[in-house]
Amino acid sequence: MSEEEEKEEGPELVDDEPETEWVGADEWGDEEDEGVALVEEEVPAFVDNGDGTISDTRASLMWKKDDSFKEFGYGINWFEAQDYCEELNEKKFGGFDDWRLPSGEEAKSLFSFTQSNTDKDGAETHVSELFESGGGHNSWTYEEKPDYQQYAQKFSFITGNDMWEHKDDEYTHCRATRDVIQDDWEPEWRKDTKTFER
Repeated sequence: MSEEEEKEEGPELVDDEPETEWVGADEWGDEEDEGVALVEEEVPAFVDNGDGTISDTRASLMWKKDDSFKEFGYGINWFEAQDYCEELNEKKFGGFDDWRLPSGEEAKSLFSFTQSNTDKDGAETHVSELFESGGGHNSWTYEEKPDYQQYAQKFSFITGNDMWEHKDDEYTHCRATRDVIQDDWEPEWRKDTKTFER
């Protein structure tokens, strides 16, 4: 075999090495992404429970389907919003007594530009159409401004912005929420047999 033939043989051996790689490895990422998208489509973000409440399946929260404006017909201050949640608890609305004001992040989790609803003035709000239309366009949160306790955070469902508002402001509304607690129904011995759990 001549030197030129050996040189030609050499590169061919190197070219053969990539064949040991997995076929289609560069496409695996796309398949994983498709699987994630399918899971998201199968589980809707919001579910109407048929009892005046909406469940957020991703954040493990339950929301009252309407807000304080639908009930009272006017805005309420932060203290009245706290009282509103207490009234819901006293009535055991939806069968629960742990209704409360949302956090800023929880209120924000309702907001999406892909969602469309209308408020009391007919303006577009960006919450799921499963929620009652004709309510307020914002909600108080339980978050108080550090060092300025007379201010609390409210969230706008029109703009998606939060802002600090004086607690005495009577042009804000309340969208009540509660944590969904998963029932721990399995016996301890069964958990020990689950080898796939980390």
